[in-house]
Amino acid sequence: MNTSNSPKGTALITGASAGIGAVYADRLAKRGYDLILTGRNADRLATLASHLSAETGRAISTIVADLNDKSGLAKIETVLREDQRITMLVNNAGVGSVASVLNADVDEMEAMIYLNITALTRLTYAIAPVFAARGAGTIINISSAVAIAVEALNGVYSASKSYVLSFGHTLQRDLADKGVRVQTVLPAATATEFWDVAGYPKQKDAASTMTAADLVDAALAGLDQGELVTIPTLHDGEQWTRWEAGRRALAPQFANARPAPRYVAAPAGKV
Repeated sequence: MNTSNSPKGTALITGASAGIGAVYADRLAKRGYDLILTGRNADRLATLASHLSAETGRAISTIVADLNDKSGLAKIETVLREDQRITMLVNNAGVGSVASVLNADVDEMEAMIYLNITALTRLTYAIAPVFAARGAGTIINISSAVAIAVEALNGVYSASKSYVLSFGHTLQRDLADKGVRVQTVLPAATATEFWDVAGYPKQKDAASTMTAADLVDAALAGLDQGELVTIPTLHDGEQWTRWEAGRRALAPQFANARPAPRYVAAPAGKV
């Protein structure tokens, strides 16, 4: 178990062995957090923990766990419920695909849903009551720009990230008066091993692809500024403000007992 002595407490990061998760580990350790790093690759986790501990002096522990495995997920849930030193959860672990519905393996899609949605949800549910009871804590959920640009990649992946965005909105509603910060981060293309696993490695070298370091630095800047949703690649923040305003303005229009006039007299024989 981690022996935290940091006044900032401990951040637990999933998918911490490489890419975005490893950069979060670096940045949060340098901000003064102790760390619990989780992932499947024991060697990478150990190397990262040793390096960051030597560089920052922070207490860093690792937990090898596969969040697609129920026992591995349960292990992390238990830590989140019982380790009172945890003050931040970074739900970073996830997997993607570029395959179309006609080419994708449905079992792989099911595994993607479990990791991207079920695991993230269960970990959030494990820590949220702890933070709410304490009156403080931070939850960072990594979504994706395809939560909005849903046609860009694989449909299951896009839908899973749309879930994370929607889930974040409701978490913010439920926890706002409990002293718990919730941030949803929407990366666009980022230069990580994600693209190798997804089957499109050349995207890592595209001119529009952001480095993981820039992505995390921007996301943490957004957290510092109190943003609920951070989209590091979106230069005109007012575009997101207008999008959200439009979404919220549309919602009350759904409260009608009668169908819209355009549906009342539909011609027969169209189906």
